[in-house]
Amino acid sequence: MIHHVQLACPRGEEDVSRAFYAGVLGLTEKPKPPALAARGGCWFAGHGIELHLGVEDDFRPARKAHPGLLWPDLDGLAARLAAAGHPVVWGDDRVTGMRRFHTEDAHGNRLEFLAPLQ
Repeated sequence: MIHHVQLACPRGEEDVSRAFYAGVLGLTEKPKPPALAARGGCWFAGHGIELHLGVEDDFRPARKAHPGLLWPDLDGLAARLAAAGHPVVWGDDRVTGMRRFHTEDAHGNRLEFLAPLQ
């Protein structure tokens, strides 16, 4: 079982991360332990997932590597992402039994959202 997935973000862009992960995705920000808070970044949780955004001074977005996140309402999330200006690229049926799409977070990191077919 995975505790969390960490993604990277540029230094000083925590508010941009919050706007995407809390504002668009609707995740809840978790306080970082004091010993780690000085490093920057932010943590989010919700829908059975936990994501940590860690600062990288030489940040480059992950364009291929990505977390695959189970999500309860794919259509609603896709609509919110599109309305906020984020790409929504629906996948084909190569992942049997799943509906899925890819998007990018506010820093350009690739994310995949999935839900089992009914």
